[in-house]
Amino acid sequence: MQYDDQDPAAAPALGRGALGNWWREGARTALLMKPRWSGLQATPATVACLVLVPWAFGLLVQRLYIDGAASFYWPAIQAGWLPTALALWLCWLLVPRSGTPSDGAPSAAALFAMLAAQTLPISIALAIVTLPLVRSGAFDLALIGRWGAWIWWVVPLSWMGAAQTVLVLRSGASGRATRFAVAVLLVTAMALSQWSEPVRAWYPSAAHAADSELQPLKLTQDLMELQPRLLDEQLGALRPQRPGIVDVYAITFAPYADEDVFRREADMVAGVMEQRFDAAGRTMRLVNHRDTLRQRPWATPLNLQRAIGQIAARMNRDEDVLFIHLTSHGAQNGELAASFWPLTVEPVTPQALKAWLDAAGVRWKVISVSACYSGSWIAPLADAGSLVMTAADADHTSYGCGRKSELTFFGRAVFDEELRRTWSFEHAHAAARRVIERREREAGKSDGYSNPQIHVGDAIRERLGRLEAQLATGATR
Repeated sequence: MQYDDQDPAAAPALGRGALGNWWREGARTALLMKPRWSGLQATPATVACLVLVPWAFGLLVQRLYIDGAASFYWPAIQAGWLPTALALWLCWLLVPRSGTPSDGAPSAAALFAMLAAQTLPISIALAIVTLPLVRSGAFDLALIGRWGAWIWWVVPLSWMGAAQTVLVLRSGASGRATRFAVAVLLVTAMALSQWSEPVRAWYPSAAHAADSELQPLKLTQDLMELQPRLLDEQLGALRPQRPGIVDVYAITFAPYADEDVFRREADMVAGVMEQRFDAAGRTMRLVNHRDTLRQRPWATPLNLQRAIGQIAARMNRDEDVLFIHLTSHGAQNGELAASFWPLTVEPVTPQALKAWLDAAGVRWKVISVSACYSGSWIAPLADAGSLVMTAADADHTSYGCGRKSELTFFGRAVFDEELRRTWSFEHAHAAARRVIERREREAGKSDGYSNPQIHVGDAIRERLGRLEAQLATGATR
């Protein structure tokens, strides 16, 4: 089939049906069908519409993901254009820029236009599936499991990548090896743009954001200078240890800013430690969240390491207990997810935490990890002087870490319920396991019981027994 978009007489002028024809052919090529180039004209106005209309549709879908009032984040307009620019450049390199295209081969402008035309039908099809899931709250990592999360992100990328690859290979431009290399570069650029944390265009309005996604963080000089002072001031304000008394020093760590449940849980656990374990004045909260920018030091690995070191220097390391509660999403490789865009926050691992505790000389530790697959933290941290308890084993997700959750199931059962009735972490964990299993079954958790784990070292059991007796008799008051 002959196509020539370089001769104005060879194709109709831009009219009422011109864009519709492009999107019809874009839908066919999105379904891996052979493109029909006849009658299509890649004028500048047409190409601009083919690029901008799907972009605007994407903004609309992002807005519909949010239930309630929302505000537009204007800097987002600048983001996400690299794959588009790369596609235009690659089409320009792939197709001869002078002379007549080879038989059946489109021009560079036409190939780029068809790549753009694929985007709208694919976006519409995906929106039909994803919008009901997001608005209903069904997109919850604990509900859909790791395979569901994989399908959620990889299948759309695979569809778009396959459509682009087949179109480029069928273009007839240059050699087969060159076309294949161009297709690989296009798919790689698209995948990298999704792998890096995207800039959101819409955020819940401040008045409606208490139980939803946070507003974008603005890194001002004032804020950057305030953060080190906050850490130093709060560490300096910690009360000294008391000779002859098993004092509890506590750190709560919530590094995932995109969901309020982790901030709420960190505050709740800190409150339980202060009220029930006499840790008032000896508790640090490290939190990533827009609402606590001027009250809490950030939950970064460096801040956690510094807090451990400073507390270890203040406590009696032969007598006192350091309690650490970490709450976030978790990965099977042991990494604790961290997110506070545009701040880059590295994930904490059990190996890193172990190294910091050992370097600080902390002898008695109670470590609580509320995250998916957190059972992988047991072995690296287990020793005679440690109690380590986790929200799941190494092969299962935990539950209750979605945007609409008040607390995780683990945090609620262990801390907000059981540890308000007992001072024994072992007893609280054992009782919470039964409660969590029942609640997960009632909620329809799809990937099996989270199976919370616990390790209690022989030496720490005696130390915690002394602490329990102390608290029961009010000896610390």
